[in-house]
Amino acid sequence: MKIKPNDVMIRYTGRIDWTDAEKPVWVYPCTSAEMKFTGNTLKIKVSNRNNYWDNYLGCIIDQSQRSYLLNKEGITELDIVVPDNDTNEHCVLFFKRQDACHEVTILEYEIGDGERLLPLKPLSGRRIEVYGDSVSAGEVSEAVDCVGKEDPVHNGGYSNSWYSYAWITARKLKAQIHDIAQGGIALMDRIGWFQEPNQIGMESVWDKVHYNPTFGPVTQWDFSQYTPQVVIVAIGQNDNHPYDFMKNDYNGRQAETWRDHYMKFLGKLRKTYPDAHIICCTTLLCHDCSWDKAIGEVVDNMNDKMITHYVYGRNGFGTPGHLRIPEACEMATELAEYIEGLEIEGWN
Repeated sequence: MKIKPNDVMIRYTGRIDWTDAEKPVWVYPCTSAEMKFTGNTLKIKVSNRNNYWDNYLGCIIDQSQRSYLLNKEGITELDIVVPDNDTNEHCVLFFKRQDACHEVTILEYEIGDGERLLPLKPLSGRRIEVYGDSVSAGEVSEAVDCVGKEDPVHNGGYSNSWYSYAWITARKLKAQIHDIAQGGIALMDRIGWFQEPNQIGMESVWDKVHYNPTFGPVTQWDFSQYTPQVVIVAIGQNDNHPYDFMKNDYNGRQAETWRDHYMKFLGKLRKTYPDAHIICCTTLLCHDCSWDKAIGEVVDNMNDKMITHYVYGRNGFGTPGHLRIPEACEMATELAEYIEGLEIEGWN
């Protein structure tokens, strides 16, 4: 039985392009579709657009996870292995493992003839949103043989947003998540790694659905579709490329400009989400402590009791490579505990 992507029994999470209601486009990591169904047949048809690396679709069915390699361009039809069980009922979560190194359009689901979709358990009312870089996206997180080490050579297969500290934190909190994370991104245009040498910064991405110019025009996000109670801003690590101006000239013009832009970015988030708790941080990934000093200075100058600065126990020196699963769990445990200690209206 063919099922259209916009079937009301399917639950989506993430910042999704619904311009064509029957062809939702997934851009950001942690974007997902969840359903419960009967039978032993499950298929999904998607269309992929590739910018770089190999691209994979994540799938968790009855708590068993695997990834599926997508064709770099065009349609891929996936036949999902459905485990046997006594109830003949199954839960599945399809999700985007990677950032805008690709975009994927959901075209169709299929279950067995005569089978049906079943209601899902209701979600909690908790909602978080993360603005971050590759660490927030879970890039290279599955390279568990390289804990505390530089990244291995890879082509995207180790990247998995499910194991990002961002999504682990959301699961610990039993919260929904929008993960506005992109590998290599800095705060401002023309610094960082994303789309170098014409770098695009989070200032140009934060309010968009489509933002990678490889795939065409940028499009705006409708913020009325999702209102988080907690916003995490984890930017300030790729900003040292190509020159670490915060480390080398903390009181110089470029460093002062960055702090001014960071303050203005927080102001935009506050205007967009007037009641949200905004948590500013970096991560365990190695970087100079001047960036955390700068973030703390800006937060102090904001003079907003609901904008805070969190520093992890091994902040900035935990690993020279991307966070692997154990390190992401370490961050998530700290962050979830910190968030639970905040007085968040409507959180319960």
